Amino acid sequence: MKMEFDQEAKQRLYQRLSEILDSEQILFNEEMSAHTTFRAGGKADIFVEIDTSAQLGSVLAALRAEGLSRLNEDFYLLGNGSNVLVSDEGIRGVVLHLSKAFSNITVQNKTLVCEAGATLAQVAHKACEYALTGFEFAAGIPGSIGGAIVMNAGAYGGEMRQVVERVRLMTFDGTLIEKSGAEMNFAYRHSLVKEQPLIVLEVTLSLAHGNQEEIQAKMEDLASRRREKQPLEYPSAGSTFKRPDGYYAGKLIEEAGLRGFSVGGAQVSEKHCGFVINRNNATAADIQALIMEVQRRVYASAKVAIEPEVILLGFD
Repeated sequence: MKMEFDQEAKQRLYQRLSEILDSEQILFNEEMSAHTTFRAGGKADIFVEIDTSAQLGSVLAALRAEGLSRLNEDFYLLGNGSNVLVSDEGIRGVVLHLSKAFSNITVQNKTLVCEAGATLAQVAHKACEYALTGFEFAAGIPGSIGGAIVMNAGAYGGEMRQVVERVRLMTFDGTLIEKSGAEMNFAYRHSLVKEQPLIVLEVTLSLAHGNQEEIQAKMEDLASRRREKQPLEYPSAGSTFKRPDGYYAGKLIEEAGLRGFSVGGAQVSEKHCGFVINRNNATAADIQALIMEVQRRVYASAKVAIEPEVILLGFD
């Protein structure tokens, strides 16, 4: 059962958090639509901006002291908000958000050491700056590198597992651990973080020396292809559905006659059927209902079950 915060519980937690963080890092009733790429959803009871791994450890200790230890029930972890849908009722609990300060990137020969809050675009441009190749595929993925590890994000034939050397993580009790890329159990849209209660802190990428002009040209080519084929002009969570084994979700959706299909302000993109977009002030309920109807109709049409990539937060 999800935690219900009464005013006394909120005040008690605020007191604990204010001993760790500045007051501007602790927000009440924060609009989650401002923190997700779907631009939909309600408010979070308490929204906490995390600037460092040390702060994260202290905040987790404060939550445990209040009996809040269940991820996606008592507290939620948010990076760039690019692969989540928050319910219209919002989140009854605490959202921990990795802030812009949690995004340092350092270069060491052929490796990039990236804090979890760094966006994939920032990492790709840093790699290009130092003429390091192998990360161009991720330049247009709208997420943080922490989230990319969780999902083993990929595009255009590249995946995180191809470039991850090691990952520094924190358990929910504050213990720091390190795993090699091989130990992260990467698979299609899957990693060790989906199996165990872990939080990504830092990622070390192993790249190769390349030609800066060629790297820049490849990034520009992929960006052009994205603009041409994807509905980047509308809020979305990127590709909405996982690729079913042996099929492409977008093709199945198109063959089910769902190109442009709408529920309220949510729509199956006319440009790319694999994208559900917020076309006209969609509610989270519109988006969820559309996703479920697409699943139902695709199964009725092709007898193939398609599974959303999008993570639902605050839904019963």
